Amino acid sequence: MMNITKTKRNFIGLLTLFSLLCGGVGAVVLHKALPGHYFSGYPFIPVFFYLFGLFGIYMFDACRRHAPQKMLLMYMAMKVLKMIFSLFLLMIYCWVVREEARAFLLTFIAFYLLYLIYETWFFFSFEMNRKRKSKNENRNETIA
Repeated sequence: MMNITKTKRNFIGLLTLFSLLCGGVGAVVLHKALPGHYFSGYPFIPVFFYLFGLFGIYMFDACRRHAPQKMLLMYMAMKVLKMIFSLFLLMIYCWVVREEARAFLLTFIAFYLLYLIYETWFFFSFEMNRKRKSKNENRNETIA
């Protein structure tokens, strides 16, 4: 049986919901509000960010278990890695599918920002909860 922490389970659940919601809303916007702007590569964008989010949470979980003092470094490394992979994907897509390049770039940037906000919120909340629990544990030890 696979061992999954509560934080990892919460992140994966929320990431799945967020990806489905953003992917669906984005498709509706491109089909209805901006007719003619939907492009064939659109589904790859939410899938890219979803898979990168899964990779990220597994990396964070491994870091939390084996080197918790390096969590901030891991967070920053994941952001840099995501940016490098994103730029690489953007360059390849725009080179291969030139006629859809502008729509792909604008949509990709919108998703990049949305996922950046979501991930920052999630990990900020995680860190605040961790600090609050640590403070409560220290207070309980002092009382006992």
